[in-house]
Amino acid sequence: MSARILVVDDLEANRRLLEAKLGADYYDVLTAQRGEEAVQLAKREKPDLILMDVMMPGGIDGYEACRRLKAMPETRHIPVVILTTLDDRDNKLRGLQAGAEEFLPKPIDDVQLMARVKSLLGLKVVIDELRAREANGKRLGVIDEEARDPLEQHKLVAGNVLVVEDNATQIKSIKAALGVEHRVAVMGVDEAAGPPDLCVVSVTARAFDGFRVIARMRSGEATRHLPILAVVEPDDRKRIVRALELGAHDVISRPIDEEELVARARTLMRRKRYMDALRARLDHSLELAITDQLTGLYNRRFLMNQLTPLVQRAQCGGDQVSIMTIDIDHFKRLNDTYGHDVGDGVLRDFSVRLGANTRPSDFACRMGGEEFVVIMPRTSGDIACLAAERLRRSVCASPFIVAGQQSELEVTVSIGVACTGDGEDTVETLLKRADEAVYEAKAAGRNRVVGKSASRAA
Repeated sequence: MSARILVVDDLEANRRLLEAKLGADYYDVLTAQRGEEAVQLAKREKPDLILMDVMMPGGIDGYEACRRLKAMPETRHIPVVILTTLDDRDNKLRGLQAGAEEFLPKPIDDVQLMARVKSLLGLKVVIDELRAREANGKRLGVIDEEARDPLEQHKLVAGNVLVVEDNATQIKSIKAALGVEHRVAVMGVDEAAGPPDLCVVSVTARAFDGFRVIARMRSGEATRHLPILAVVEPDDRKRIVRALELGAHDVISRPIDEEELVARARTLMRRKRYMDALRARLDHSLELAITDQLTGLYNRRFLMNQLTPLVQRAQCGGDQVSIMTIDIDHFKRLNDTYGHDVGDGVLRDFSVRLGANTRPSDFACRMGGEEFVVIMPRTSGDIACLAAERLRRSVCASPFIVAGQQSELEVTVSIGVACTGDGEDTVETLLKRADEAVYEAKAAGRNRVVGKSASRAA
Protein backbone atom coordinates (compact mmCIF):
# COMPACT_ATOMS: atom_id res chain seq x y z
CA MET A 1 0.00 0.00 0.00
CA SER A 2 1.61 3.25 -1.14
CA ALA A 3 1.00 6.54 0.60
CA ARG A 4 2.38 10.03 1.15
CA ILE A 5 4.29 10.49 4.42
CA LEU A 6 5.50 13.81 5.79
CA VAL A 7 8.79 13.58 7.72
CA VAL A 8 9.49 16.51 10.05
CA ASP A 9 12.96 16.84 11.56
CA ASP A 10 15.40 19.73 11.89
CA LEU A 11 18.40 17.49 11.16
CA GLU A 12 18.99 16.76 7.49
CA ALA A 13 20.69 13.44 8.24
CA ASN A 14 17.57 12.20 10.07
CA ARG A 15 15.30 13.34 7.28
CA ARG A 16 17.43 11.62 4.64
CA LEU A 17 17.59 8.41 6.66
CA LEU A 18 13.82 8.19 7.11
CA GLU A 19 13.25 9.19 3.49
CA ALA A 20 15.50 6.32 2.37
CA LYS A 21 13.81 3.77 4.64
CA LEU A 22 10.31 4.80 3.60
CA GLY A 23 11.26 5.14 -0.05
CA ALA A 24 12.55 1.57 -0.05
CA ASP A 25 8.94 0.51 0.70
CA TYR A 26 7.70 2.77 -2.14
CA TYR A 27 6.21 5.49 0.04
CA ASP A 28 6.13 9.02 -1.35
CA VAL A 29 8.00 11.18 1.18
CA LEU A 30 7.64 14.90 1.88
CA THR A 31 10.00 16.65 4.29
CA ALA A 32 9.95 19.70 6.54
CA GLN A 33 12.56 21.16 8.91
CA ARG A 34 10.41 23.09 11.39
CA GLY A 35 7.06 22.77 13.10
CA GLU A 36 5.42 25.78 11.47
CA GLU A 37 6.56 24.63 8.04
CA ALA A 38 5.16 21.16 8.75
CA VAL A 39 1.75 22.55 9.71
CA GLN A 40 1.47 24.61 6.52
CA LEU A 41 2.76 21.77 4.35
CA ALA A 42 0.31 19.30 5.86
CA LYS A 43 -2.54 21.74 5.35
CA ARG A 44 -1.60 22.20 1.70
CA GLU A 45 -0.48 18.69 0.67
CA LYS A 46 -2.74 16.51 2.88
CA PRO A 47 -0.27 13.66 3.58
CA ASP A 48 -1.52 10.28 4.77
CA LEU A 49 0.80 10.15 7.80
CA ILE A 50 3.14 12.51 9.65
CA LEU A 51 6.35 11.44 11.39
CA MET A 52 7.20 14.36 13.70
CA ASP A 53 10.38 15.05 15.65
CA VAL A 54 9.84 16.88 18.94
CA MET A 55 12.94 19.01 19.42
CA MET A 56 13.08 21.67 16.72
CA PRO A 57 14.76 25.06 17.13
CA GLY A 58 12.78 28.28 16.82
CA GLY A 59 9.06 28.70 16.37
CA ILE A 60 7.04 25.73 17.63
CA ASP A 61 8.15 22.27 18.75
CA GLY A 62 6.65 18.94 17.72
CA TYR A 63 4.07 18.91 20.51
CA GLU A 64 2.66 22.30 19.57
CA ALA A 65 2.73 21.40 15.87
CA CYS A 66 0.75 18.26 16.65
CA ARG A 67 -1.81 20.25 18.66
CA ARG A 68 -2.26 22.69 15.78
CA LEU A 69 -2.67 19.89 13.26
CA LYS A 70 -5.33 18.23 15.42
CA ALA A 71 -7.14 21.55 15.84
CA MET A 72 -7.62 22.16 12.09
CA PRO A 73 -10.49 20.44 10.25
CA GLU A 74 -8.28 19.92 7.19
CA THR A 75 -5.61 17.95 9.05
CA ARG A 76 -7.06 16.62 12.29
CA HIS A 77 -7.77 13.21 10.75
CA ILE A 78 -4.12 12.70 9.66
CA PRO A 79 -2.28 10.28 12.01
CA VAL A 80 0.80 11.74 13.74
CA VAL A 81 3.69 9.69 15.12
CA ILE A 82 6.02 11.50 17.50
CA LEU A 83 9.71 10.56 17.10
CA THR A 84 12.12 11.67 19.83
CA THR A 85 15.16 10.84 21.91
CA LEU A 86 13.20 11.97 24.99
CA ASP A 87 12.08 8.44 25.86
CA ASP A 88 10.56 9.06 29.26
CA ARG A 89 7.08 8.78 30.70
CA ASP A 90 6.30 12.50 30.90
CA ASN A 91 7.26 13.20 27.28
CA LYS A 92 5.36 10.14 26.05
CA LEU A 93 2.21 11.33 27.85
CA ARG A 94 2.74 14.84 26.56
CA GLY A 95 2.86 13.57 22.99
CA LEU A 96 -0.24 11.39 23.35
CA GLN A 97 -2.16 14.19 25.07
CA ALA A 98 -1.23 16.54 22.21
CA GLY A 99 -3.18 14.20 19.92
CA ALA A 100 -0.43 12.01 18.49
CA GLU A 101 -1.41 8.46 17.62
CA GLU A 102 1.98 7.06 18.65
CA PHE A 103 5.23 7.96 20.40
CA LEU A 104 8.38 6.14 19.22
CA PRO A 105 11.84 6.64 20.74
CA LYS A 106 15.03 7.23 18.80
CA PRO A 107 17.04 5.38 17.59
CA ILE A 108 14.06 4.06 15.67
CA ASP A 109 13.39 0.34 15.47
CA ASP A 110 12.77 -0.14 11.74
CA VAL A 111 10.49 -3.16 12.16
CA GLN A 112 8.26 -1.47 14.74
CA LEU A 113 8.19 1.74 12.73
CA MET A 114 7.04 0.00 9.56
CA ALA A 115 4.45 -2.02 11.47
CA ARG A 116 3.08 1.21 12.98
CA VAL A 117 3.11 2.96 9.62
CA LYS A 118 1.17 0.16 7.91
CA SER A 119 -1.35 -0.07 10.78
CA LEU A 120 -2.05 3.67 10.85
CA LEU A 121 -2.19 3.93 7.06
CA GLY A 122 -4.74 1.10 6.99
CA LEU A 123 -7.01 3.13 9.25
CA LYS A 124 -6.37 6.27 7.22
CA VAL A 125 -7.55 4.51 4.06
CA VAL A 126 -10.89 3.72 5.72
CA ILE A 127 -11.27 7.28 7.01
CA ASP A 128 -10.43 8.74 3.60
CA GLU A 129 -13.03 6.52 1.92
CA LEU A 130 -15.69 7.62 4.41
CA ARG A 131 -14.71 11.27 4.02
CA ALA A 132 -14.83 11.00 0.22
CA ARG A 133 -18.32 9.52 0.34
CA GLU A 134 -19.41 12.25 2.75
CA ALA A 135 -18.04 14.90 0.37
CA ASN A 136 -20.06 13.34 -2.46
CA GLY A 137 -23.14 13.40 -0.26
CA LYS A 138 -22.62 17.11 0.38
CA ARG A 139 -22.25 17.78 -3.34
CA LEU A 140 -25.49 15.90 -4.00
CA GLY A 141 -27.22 17.87 -1.25
CA VAL A 142 -28.15 14.84 0.86
CA ILE A 143 -25.71 15.78 3.65
CA ASP A 144 -25.94 19.21 5.23
CA GLU A 145 -23.04 21.35 4.02
CA GLU A 146 -23.00 23.10 7.39
CA ALA A 147 -22.90 19.89 9.42
CA ARG A 148 -20.33 20.01 12.19
CA ASP A 149 -17.14 17.99 11.93
CA PRO A 150 -17.71 14.68 13.77
CA LEU A 151 -14.45 15.16 15.67
CA GLU A 152 -15.87 18.35 17.14
CA GLN A 153 -19.01 16.52 18.19
CA HIS A 154 -17.19 13.71 19.97
CA LYS A 155 -14.75 15.34 22.35
CA LEU A 156 -16.34 13.43 25.22
CA VAL A 157 -15.39 9.83 24.62
CA ALA A 158 -16.78 7.99 27.65
CA GLY A 159 -17.94 4.53 26.60
CA ASN A 160 -17.83 0.80 27.16
CA VAL A 161 -14.51 -1.01 27.49
CA LEU A 162 -14.17 -4.79 27.17
CA VAL A 163 -11.10 -6.29 28.84
CA VAL A 164 -9.79 -9.69 27.69
CA GLU A 165 -7.20 -10.53 30.32
CA ASP A 166 -6.42 -13.35 32.77
CA ASN A 167 -4.05 -11.50 35.12
CA ALA A 168 -5.96 -10.29 38.19
CA THR A 169 -3.40 -7.60 39.01
CA GLN A 170 -3.47 -6.28 35.46
CA ILE A 171 -7.29 -6.30 35.41
CA LYS A 172 -7.35 -4.26 38.62
CA SER A 173 -4.94 -1.73 37.13
CA ILE A 174 -6.96 -1.39 33.92
CA LYS A 175 -10.21 -0.95 35.83
CA ALA A 176 -8.66 1.66 38.09
CA ALA A 177 -7.35 3.65 35.14
CA LEU A 178 -10.31 3.44 32.76
CA GLY A 179 -13.15 3.09 35.26
CA VAL A 180 -13.05 6.82 36.06
CA GLU A 181 -14.29 7.77 32.58
CA HIS A 182 -15.65 4.52 31.16
CA ARG A 183 -17.75 1.47 31.97
CA VAL A 184 -15.28 -1.42 32.15
CA ALA A 185 -16.28 -5.09 31.85
CA VAL A 186 -14.02 -8.14 31.95
CA MET A 187 -14.93 -10.85 29.44
CA GLY A 188 -16.39 -13.87 31.20
CA VAL A 189 -16.63 -12.06 34.53
CA ASP A 190 -18.69 -8.85 34.28
CA GLU A 191 -21.93 -8.15 32.47
CA ALA A 192 -21.29 -5.65 29.69
CA ALA A 193 -23.25 -2.39 29.80
CA GLY A 194 -23.60 -2.43 26.01
CA PRO A 195 -21.64 -2.93 22.81
CA PRO A 196 -17.95 -2.16 23.45
CA ASP A 197 -16.27 0.99 22.16
CA LEU A 198 -12.79 -0.35 22.94
CA CYS A 199 -11.30 -3.76 23.58
CA VAL A 200 -8.14 -4.23 25.65
CA VAL A 201 -6.61 -7.63 24.84
CA SER A 202 -3.62 -9.30 26.49
CA VAL A 203 -1.44 -11.12 23.96
CA THR A 204 0.65 -12.73 26.71
CA ALA A 205 -2.22 -14.39 28.57
CA ARG A 206 -1.89 -18.04 29.55
CA ALA A 207 -5.60 -18.91 29.64
CA PHE A 208 -6.27 -17.99 26.00
CA ASP A 209 -4.57 -17.01 22.76
CA GLY A 210 -4.70 -13.21 22.57
CA PHE A 211 -3.68 -13.19 18.92
CA ARG A 212 -6.61 -15.44 18.05
CA VAL A 213 -8.95 -13.09 19.93
CA ILE A 214 -7.70 -10.14 17.84
CA ALA A 215 -7.99 -12.12 14.60
CA ARG A 216 -11.56 -13.22 15.36
CA MET A 217 -12.61 -9.70 16.26
CA ARG A 218 -11.18 -8.42 12.99
CA SER A 219 -13.05 -11.05 10.99
CA GLY A 220 -16.37 -10.77 12.83
CA GLU A 221 -19.03 -8.51 11.35
CA ALA A 222 -20.06 -6.99 14.70
CA THR A 223 -16.49 -6.30 15.87
CA ARG A 224 -14.69 -5.55 12.61
CA HIS A 225 -14.46 -1.82 13.33
CA LEU A 226 -13.89 -2.13 17.08
CA PRO A 227 -10.61 -0.49 18.19
CA ILE A 228 -8.26 -2.95 19.88
CA LEU A 229 -5.49 -2.06 22.31
CA ALA A 230 -3.06 -4.96 22.73
CA VAL A 231 -1.17 -5.42 26.00
CA VAL A 232 2.37 -6.72 25.41
CA GLU A 233 5.57 -7.29 27.30
CA PRO A 234 8.12 -4.45 27.06
CA ASP A 235 10.64 -4.80 24.22
CA ASP A 236 8.83 -7.87 22.85
CA ARG A 237 9.22 -6.68 19.29
CA LYS A 238 7.94 -9.88 17.72
CA ARG A 239 4.62 -9.82 19.60
CA ILE A 240 4.17 -6.08 19.05
CA VAL A 241 4.55 -6.46 15.29
CA ARG A 242 2.33 -9.56 15.21
CA ALA A 243 -0.46 -7.79 17.13
CA LEU A 244 -0.39 -4.83 14.73
CA GLU A 245 -0.33 -7.13 11.69
CA LEU A 246 -3.41 -9.00 12.94
CA GLY A 247 -5.36 -5.78 13.34
CA ALA A 248 -4.66 -4.25 16.76
CA HIS A 249 -4.86 -0.48 16.47
CA ASP A 250 -2.40 0.23 19.26
CA VAL A 251 -0.21 -1.50 21.84
CA ILE A 252 0.77 -0.74 25.41
CA SER A 253 3.52 -2.43 27.43
CA ARG A 254 3.42 -4.02 30.85
CA PRO A 255 3.48 -2.85 33.56
CA ILE A 256 0.67 -0.58 32.37
CA ASP A 257 1.08 3.10 33.10
CA GLU A 258 -2.43 4.24 34.00
CA GLU A 259 -2.09 7.74 32.53
CA GLU A 260 -0.69 6.33 29.29
CA LEU A 261 -3.56 3.83 29.14
CA VAL A 262 -6.10 6.64 29.60
CA ALA A 263 -4.45 8.73 26.88
CA ARG A 264 -4.34 5.85 24.37
CA ALA A 265 -7.94 4.86 25.16
CA ARG A 266 -9.12 8.42 24.56
CA THR A 267 -7.38 8.55 21.19
CA LEU A 268 -8.79 5.21 20.06
CA MET A 269 -12.32 5.96 21.23
CA ARG A 270 -12.34 9.40 19.70
CA ARG A 271 -11.27 7.96 16.36
CA LYS A 272 -13.99 5.29 16.62
CA ARG A 273 -16.66 7.90 17.35
CA TYR A 274 -15.41 9.92 14.40
CA MET A 275 -15.64 6.95 12.04
CA ASP A 276 -19.03 5.91 13.48
CA ALA A 277 -20.33 9.42 12.88
CA LEU A 278 -19.09 9.37 9.28
CA ARG A 279 -20.76 5.99 8.69
CA ALA A 280 -24.00 7.24 10.28
CA ARG A 281 -24.00 10.26 7.98
CA LEU A 282 -23.46 8.04 4.97
CA ASP A 283 -26.30 5.76 6.07
CA HIS A 284 -28.50 8.82 6.48
CA SER A 285 -27.50 10.17 3.08
CA LEU A 286 -28.33 6.82 1.49
CA GLU A 287 -31.70 6.89 3.20
CA LEU A 288 -32.31 10.41 1.90
CA ALA A 289 -31.37 9.31 -1.61
CA ILE A 290 -34.12 6.67 -1.71
CA THR A 291 -36.74 8.18 0.63
CA ASP A 292 -39.49 10.70 0.03
CA GLN A 293 -38.93 13.35 2.69
CA LEU A 294 -42.56 14.32 3.18
CA THR A 295 -44.05 10.88 3.66
CA GLY A 296 -41.11 8.69 4.67
CA LEU A 297 -41.98 6.22 1.89
CA TYR A 298 -39.56 5.15 -0.82
CA ASN A 299 -39.16 7.51 -3.77
CA ARG A 300 -39.35 7.06 -7.53
CA ARG A 301 -35.63 6.22 -7.84
CA PHE A 302 -35.98 3.35 -5.39
CA LEU A 303 -39.16 2.19 -7.13
CA MET A 304 -37.43 1.82 -10.48
CA ASN A 305 -34.35 0.15 -9.00
CA GLN A 306 -36.49 -2.47 -7.25
CA LEU A 307 -39.10 -3.04 -9.93
CA THR A 308 -36.71 -3.50 -12.85
CA PRO A 309 -35.02 -6.75 -11.67
CA LEU A 310 -38.36 -8.18 -10.45
CA VAL A 311 -39.94 -7.69 -13.88
CA GLN A 312 -36.85 -9.08 -15.62
CA ARG A 313 -37.01 -12.17 -13.42
CA ALA A 314 -40.70 -12.61 -14.28
CA GLN A 315 -39.82 -12.33 -18.00
CA CYS A 316 -37.50 -15.30 -17.58
CA GLY A 317 -40.16 -17.50 -15.96
CA GLY A 318 -39.71 -16.34 -12.37
CA ASP A 319 -42.38 -15.35 -9.87
CA GLN A 320 -45.09 -12.90 -10.88
CA VAL A 321 -44.89 -9.34 -9.61
CA SER A 322 -47.88 -7.05 -9.19
CA ILE A 323 -48.12 -3.33 -8.65
CA MET A 324 -50.89 -1.09 -7.49
CA THR A 325 -50.95 2.56 -8.48
CA ILE A 326 -52.92 4.74 -6.07
CA ASP A 327 -54.25 8.22 -6.70
CA ILE A 328 -55.91 10.33 -3.99
CA ASP A 329 -59.27 11.49 -5.34
CA HIS A 330 -59.86 15.24 -5.81
CA PHE A 331 -56.53 16.09 -4.21
CA LYS A 332 -56.13 19.34 -6.18
CA ARG A 333 -59.54 20.50 -4.93
CA LEU A 334 -58.46 19.66 -1.37
CA ASN A 335 -55.26 21.70 -1.79
CA ASP A 336 -57.11 24.66 -3.31
CA THR A 337 -59.75 24.63 -0.56
CA TYR A 338 -57.67 24.08 2.56
CA GLY A 339 -54.12 24.97 1.50
CA HIS A 340 -50.94 23.00 0.89
CA ASP A 341 -50.22 22.49 4.59
CA VAL A 342 -53.43 20.51 4.95
CA GLY A 343 -52.67 18.70 1.71
CA ASP A 344 -49.27 17.68 3.08
CA GLY A 345 -50.96 16.46 6.26
CA VAL A 346 -53.31 14.28 4.21
CA LEU A 347 -50.36 12.82 2.30
CA ARG A 348 -48.59 11.94 5.55
CA ASP A 349 -51.74 10.41 7.08
CA PHE A 350 -52.40 8.42 3.92
CA SER A 351 -48.81 7.14 3.94
CA VAL A 352 -49.32 5.78 7.45
CA ARG A 353 -52.45 3.92 6.35
CA LEU A 354 -50.65 2.68 3.24
CA GLY A 355 -47.80 1.31 5.36
CA ALA A 356 -50.25 -0.41 7.71
CA ASN A 357 -51.93 -2.19 4.78
CA THR A 358 -48.87 -3.54 2.99
CA ARG A 359 -46.77 -6.59 3.78
CA PRO A 360 -43.16 -6.43 4.97
CA SER A 361 -42.14 -7.83 1.56
CA ASP A 362 -43.96 -5.05 -0.33
CA PHE A 363 -42.42 -1.69 -1.28
CA ALA A 364 -44.64 1.37 -0.80
CA CYS A 365 -43.37 4.33 -2.85
CA ARG A 366 -44.45 7.87 -3.61
CA MET A 367 -44.17 8.64 -7.32
CA GLY A 368 -44.88 12.34 -6.82
CA GLY A 369 -47.80 14.58 -5.92
CA GLU A 370 -50.74 12.47 -4.83
CA GLU A 371 -49.67 9.37 -6.78
CA PHE A 372 -48.30 6.28 -5.02
CA VAL A 373 -47.14 2.87 -6.19
CA VAL A 374 -46.83 -0.37 -4.23
CA ILE A 375 -44.58 -3.14 -5.58
CA MET A 376 -45.81 -6.60 -4.58
CA PRO A 377 -43.22 -9.32 -5.32
CA ARG A 378 -44.36 -12.94 -5.80
CA THR A 379 -48.00 -11.83 -5.98
CA SER A 380 -50.68 -12.67 -8.54
CA GLY A 381 -53.13 -10.10 -9.88
CA ASP A 382 -56.07 -11.54 -7.90
CA ILE A 383 -54.22 -11.32 -4.58
CA ALA A 384 -53.03 -7.80 -5.42
CA CYS A 385 -56.62 -6.72 -6.12
CA LEU A 386 -57.73 -8.06 -2.73
CA ALA A 387 -54.93 -6.11 -1.05
CA ALA A 388 -55.87 -2.98 -2.98
CA GLU A 389 -59.48 -3.31 -1.91
CA ARG A 390 -58.42 -3.67 1.72
CA LEU A 391 -56.38 -0.48 1.41
CA ARG A 392 -59.24 1.40 -0.26
CA ARG A 393 -61.61 0.49 2.58
CA SER A 394 -59.06 1.51 5.19
CA VAL A 395 -58.73 4.95 3.62
CA CYS A 396 -62.40 5.72 3.33
CA ALA A 397 -63.48 3.99 6.57
CA SER A 398 -62.47 6.87 8.83
CA PRO A 399 -61.97 10.58 8.14
CA PHE A 400 -58.54 12.23 8.06
CA ILE A 401 -57.77 14.56 10.95
CA VAL A 402 -55.05 17.07 10.10
CA ALA A 403 -53.33 19.18 12.77
CA GLY A 404 -54.60 22.75 12.71
CA GLN A 405 -57.73 21.77 10.76
CA GLN A 406 -60.96 21.74 12.79
CA SER A 407 -63.13 19.81 10.36
CA GLU A 408 -62.60 16.15 9.50
CA LEU A 409 -61.74 15.39 5.89
CA GLU A 410 -63.32 12.60 3.91
CA VAL A 411 -60.67 11.13 1.62
CA THR A 412 -60.97 8.36 -0.95
CA VAL A 413 -58.55 6.76 -3.40
CA SER A 414 -58.71 5.20 -6.84
CA ILE A 415 -56.43 2.21 -7.34
CA GLY A 416 -55.21 0.48 -10.46
CA VAL A 417 -53.63 -2.98 -10.30
CA ALA A 418 -51.42 -4.65 -12.89
CA CYS A 419 -49.55 -7.96 -12.83
CA THR A 420 -46.86 -9.41 -15.08
CA GLY A 421 -48.36 -11.80 -17.60
CA ASP A 422 -46.47 -13.18 -20.55
CA GLY A 423 -42.74 -12.79 -21.03
CA GLU A 424 -43.16 -9.58 -23.02
CA ASP A 425 -43.83 -7.36 -20.03
CA THR A 426 -41.45 -4.51 -19.22
CA VAL A 427 -41.43 -2.03 -16.35
CA GLU A 428 -42.89 0.60 -18.66
CA THR A 429 -45.78 -1.57 -19.88
CA LEU A 430 -46.57 -2.71 -16.34
CA LEU A 431 -46.70 0.85 -15.01
CA LYS A 432 -48.72 1.96 -18.03
CA ARG A 433 -51.39 -0.72 -17.45
CA ALA A 434 -51.64 0.25 -13.79
CA ASP A 435 -52.08 3.91 -14.80
CA GLU A 436 -54.77 2.96 -17.31
CA ALA A 437 -56.54 1.03 -14.58
CA VAL A 438 -56.47 4.12 -12.32
CA TYR A 439 -58.02 6.21 -15.10
CA GLU A 440 -60.75 3.61 -15.53
CA ALA A 441 -61.43 3.69 -11.77
CA LYS A 442 -61.73 7.48 -11.83
CA ALA A 443 -63.94 7.42 -14.94
CA ALA A 444 -66.23 4.90 -13.20
CA GLY A 445 -66.80 7.26 -10.26
CA ARG A 446 -63.60 7.06 -8.17
CA ASN A 447 -63.14 5.31 -4.81
CA ARG A 448 -62.72 1.91 -6.40
CA VAL A 449 -60.18 -0.70 -7.54
CA VAL A 450 -59.63 -1.74 -11.15
CA GLY A 451 -57.26 -4.54 -12.13
CA LYS A 452 -55.83 -4.71 -15.63
CA SER A 453 -54.06 -7.80 -16.97
CA ALA A 454 -51.77 -7.88 -20.00
CA SER A 455 -54.71 -8.71 -22.29
CA ARG A 456 -57.84 -7.50 -20.54
CA ALA A 457 -59.24 -5.65 -17.54
CA ALA A 458 -59.75 -7.92 -14.53
